[in-house]
Amino acid sequence: MKSNALFLREISSEARKIGLTSGQPKILDFLLKYEEADQKTIASYCEIEQATVGSILLRMENSGLIQRRQKDGNRRSLYVSLTNSGKDAAMLLADIFQKVETKATAALSEQEIKTLHILLEKICATMQTV
Repeated sequence: MKSNALFLREISSEARKIGLTSGQPKILDFLLKYEEADQKTIASYCEIEQATVGSILLRMENSGLIQRRQKDGNRRSLYVSLTNSGKDAAMLLADIFQKVETKATAALSEQEIKTLHILLEKICATMQTV
């Protein structure tokens, strides 16, 4: 838990420097990877309550990071995607993630880093099925 807290604190600090608030880094990272999704999918993937995601998305939309639109005439479901500004912020964020991960694993060998990634993926998979 301490490692996670330290990692998140560093990410949050760097993200604030580029104007991002809590919750926005996860969503930007998701949208950079998947390009477009509805609010429910974003909430599930990012492990954030759907109502909370709604307010985060509103702030992101007001900041020009995302756009929401109807897909195939479905008025009940809005799909979210990055704007050009959002893509730029997401790319800056990817660099931040890489920098912090490099710092966090500096004392590990390449094999230890690979093992760590494998173990963390296994933990995530196990926790998602619980």
